[in-house]
Amino acid sequence: MNSPNAIAVSATSIPFTERVSLGARRLFVRLGVLPFMLVLAVIVFGMLSDQFLSAQNLTNLLRQSVYLILVSTAQMLVLVTGGFDLSVGTIMALTSVVSALVMQSLGGSLPDMVGLVIVAGCLAGLMAGALVGLLNGLGVAWAGVSPFIMTMGVQSIGFGAALYLTGGVPVNRLPPAFSDLFGFGTVLGLPIPVLVTAVCVLAVHLLMNRLPTGTYLLAVGGNAKAAALSGIDTRKVLLMAYLMCAVLASISGLLLTARVETGEANLGGTIALESIAACVIAGVSLRGGIGRVPNVVLGAIFIGLVQNGMNLTNVGSYLQMVVLGLLLIIAVVADKFRQSMILPNAN
Repeated sequence: MNSPNAIAVSATSIPFTERVSLGARRLFVRLGVLPFMLVLAVIVFGMLSDQFLSAQNLTNLLRQSVYLILVSTAQMLVLVTGGFDLSVGTIMALTSVVSALVMQSLGGSLPDMVGLVIVAGCLAGLMAGALVGLLNGLGVAWAGVSPFIMTMGVQSIGFGAALYLTGGVPVNRLPPAFSDLFGFGTVLGLPIPVLVTAVCVLAVHLLMNRLPTGTYLLAVGGNAKAAALSGIDTRKVLLMAYLMCAVLASISGLLLTARVETGEANLGGTIALESIAACVIAGVSLRGGIGRVPNVVLGAIFIGLVQNGMNLTNVGSYLQMVVLGLLLIIAVVADKFRQSMILPNAN
């Protein structure tokens, strides 16, 4: 039997360089690639632009990131079940178009009831987004269509419907109060879009960590057959995942509509890729069963930070798409490398 002194001698007998290497490996396993990429991006863009670390730019970065944070949180709910949603951008566009058309129509007939017009428009937009989520959920859970095919097909349908409703022309003449409140309004000095996003993110965090629904989502993503054998209604769980994803993306669409002050059929064109990238960088497994809300928020902020830094350093929009794709590939490779480094004593 080894004595405590013998154990201490054994531990200290490991060369210093090996102990540092083992500590670094354990740190990488615990934290993943995101903190290292975040620090690297801050250093690089801070050196390339004097404006990057200014208080004004960081405030703008947070304001601009709320839409991606919401959609990335929504995407995580589907990813942890082992699927993904390519239609989140279409949900935002359809929400924008439907809410704008309703507000435009009612605004002309009810000019003195601005509050009712805004509420009706927002509810109509949310219902349109929820309908898309319901269609995705039914297709994946009940019809057994793969998430890739189902959400890609719905993306095309929704985009076509948005273009048909608008004729490809932005919907204008929205109530000014809508943009003043949800686009540029503040409460106690904090922008309302930031507050709405914070409430939604907190709700999802509580759902994943305090409610049975979060456990069911992770269980279905980890092993759907085992979850079904344990009594979990996997089809219901999948339907809820896609429905919740759509509602959160719809809220993001409303906030962005208020920001741009028009209903746009091309809103959220690249946000599906960006949201998946943010989740993967944050350590959400593409195989399902793994995902943490705080990490996803940091992942979305990282994507926004990189885009903001590239804008300040005059990187073209086309090249930005290349960088985003490279980041996604790097994150996937790093995640696989991290999984291979997990040892029994890593924790």
